[in-house]
Amino acid sequence: MKLRTWGFYFAEAWRGVVGNGLMSFASASTVALSLVALAAIVILGANLEHMTRMLEAQVQVVGYLKPDFDRRWSDLLVQKVRAIPHVTDVRFVTKEEALDRLRSELGPDSVLLQAAEDTSNPLPDTIEVWVDKPSQIPGVVRAMRESVTSLDSVDYQQEVVSRLAALTRAVRLAGAGFIALLLLAALFIIANTIRLTVFARRREIGIMKLVGATNGFIRWPFLLEGMLLGFVGSALAAAAAWAGYRWLAAQVALGLPFMPILRPDRVLLPLSEALVAFGVALGGAGSLLSLRRFLRV
Repeated sequence: MKLRTWGFYFAEAWRGVVGNGLMSFASASTVALSLVALAAIVILGANLEHMTRMLEAQVQVVGYLKPDFDRRWSDLLVQKVRAIPHVTDVRFVTKEEALDRLRSELGPDSVLLQAAEDTSNPLPDTIEVWVDKPSQIPGVVRAMRESVTSLDSVDYQQEVVSRLAALTRAVRLAGAGFIALLLLAALFIIANTIRLTVFARRREIGIMKLVGATNGFIRWPFLLEGMLLGFVGSALAAAAAWAGYRWLAAQVALGLPFMPILRPDRVLLPLSEALVAFGVALGGAGSLLSLRRFLRV
């Protein structure tokens, strides 16, 4: 296809966008709002999944020993627990070490720490256990309870990880339904914008058919018009995602530096590319829908 022909197509597409100013604005705005919502849900889901993976990597089993446990048996206890399948490492922690950890975490002025130091050390001796896969933790806990008689109780964060994973799935499902409605609205508005353009130029199209214009020659300007509307809307959405997430990441870094969120450069570039591609495809789909229903060629 000649470059001049493509120039004609783009010029006609731009004329359609300008000619339907209000509808074009509504189409691009709807695409932008829909894709901003999509970007927010994708970013939220990606961060929740990232936090889940981080927590899974850090999950450890902590076994609290009975007060009458004889530390002379600590090495034997460690060997017994290390022999459990899927256990990668075991460490015996005395209550004095646990108090030192508490002191470093809470600071010397902590009321809770002062209360602990005013009495005899209330913390128990513990064993810390690391497992190769988070999914194996329940089995390891059962084996510890069955084989270690000096064990008083066991604590692990698997419930937190499971709840976070469930929240991630819920966000994805709810977001998918919400986004589907917004995208259908955007598709409908783009289709109606193209339909208005087709209706306004129906006589011109009839003349073009009479002089031998092919169906493709007539369809291309309208298809490009829809794709242009989708591009404008998706570019606005990508810009909003960049500005919004970079600001949010900076606020989280200042206020909650311990929260493991994804760095903006890791998520924004691929997300922006996907948004623009999806917006252009959405605009083209709206054009094809309108042409199939309203352009009788």
